[in-house]
Amino acid sequence: MLPVKLDVQGRDVVQGAYRIETDAGRVLVPECLMEGLRPGERPSHQEAYEWIAAHSRQICRAIETLTAGRPPRPPYDLITLLHLAE
Repeated sequence: MLPVKLDVQGRDVVQGAYRIETDAGRVLVPECLMEGLRPGERPSHQEAYEWIAAHSRQICRAIETLTAGRPPRPPYDLITLLHLAE
């Protein structure tokens, strides 16, 4: 079952990724997955939030796979699980 909630918690500057909270847990979604938005540059916050919304199904599927202890399919295998939901 895919997580119902997908909440963007902001950008982690050090990691170059966005923190996302779901019903299943918290993850980092790296900006490099959004490379097509601005090749060679990091996306604006608005572009990143729109990209995350457009790819929410794939992100949730990757999170579900990670919480099951398996690696997601590329390129979503770059998503890092920070912790499981309690």
